[in-house]
Amino acid sequence: MNDRQLLRYSRHILLDEIGIAGQQRLVDARALIIGAGGLGSPAALYLASAGIGRITLVDGDTVDLTNLQRQILHSEERLGQTKVSSGQAALRGINPDVLVEAVPHRVADEELASLVADADVVLDCSDNFATRHAVNRACVKHRKPLVSGAAIRFAGQLAVFDSRRGDGPCYNCLFPETGEVDEVRCAVMGVFAPLTGIIGAMQAAEALKLIAGAGEIILGRLWLLDGLAMEWRSVRFGQDPQCAVCAPSALKQSAPAAAGPDRSRAGRG
Repeated sequence: MNDRQLLRYSRHILLDEIGIAGQQRLVDARALIIGAGGLGSPAALYLASAGIGRITLVDGDTVDLTNLQRQILHSEERLGQTKVSSGQAALRGINPDVLVEAVPHRVADEELASLVADADVVLDCSDNFATRHAVNRACVKHRKPLVSGAAIRFAGQLAVFDSRRGDGPCYNCLFPETGEVDEVRCAVMGVFAPLTGIIGAMQAAEALKLIAGAGEIILGRLWLLDGLAMEWRSVRFGQDPQCAVCAPSALKQSAPAAAGPDRSRAGRG
C-alpha cells in the first residue's frame, strides 16, 4: 500500500483484528458479486470502500425506476444502463483504486466456473434459485467461500458456506434443489428498502472478515431477520451426508445435483 492508501484505510488498520496485514489482504483480494440489485448494491459499496482490490459485478438487467427504492448503487441519471455499468461508475466514484469488472449478462457453466475459480470470495446476491444453486455448485467444486443473502417483504436471511472446511455444509444442504420451486420476487411481493441494506451490508462484513482473517464467520448458522419486529434468530445446521453437491460421495463421483425435500426460502432484493 502507498501512503494515501495507508491514510484512507487507517481506521481499519487501527483495529487489532485487521491491522496492516489484514488490510493488505483486502487490497490484494478478488470478490465476485452475483447480482447488482438490492443486496449487491450495499455489498459492493462496502467492499469497494473497504479497499477490495478487484470486484467483478455480474448482472444481466438494466436500471429501472422501480429499482431505485432500494438499489442504492444506481441513480436516475443511469436509468436504462446495464446495472453492472451503473455499478462500475458508482464504485469508481467511491474508490478509484478498485478495479471493477462488469459482466452484463447472466453467467453459467464454464463462464461461471471460471469467474468463481478466479475469486477469493463469492457473494450470492441473485434473485432466482437456479442461479443460487449453480453458484453453490461452482463454489464447492473450486473450494471458494460463499456468502449468501436473501430479502423479501420484511424478512431477511444470511448464511456463509466454506467448502475449504471438509465437514462444512453447502447451500444445497440447507435448501436442497428440487424440480419444482415457487420463486418469490420483489417485483411481485415487495421488499422493505432498508432490509436489503442490512442484509447486503452483513454480506460485505462476512466477506471482509473471511479475507482479512478477522473474528468468526457464521458457518453452520442461518441468520433470520424479522424486519417488522427487528428481531434476529439463528438456526444451526450441518452438512447433509446425502447432499448431492458436497457430500464426499458426490464430490468423488462428480454427480449432478439430485432432487431433495422442499423447504421454505426467501427471495433476493
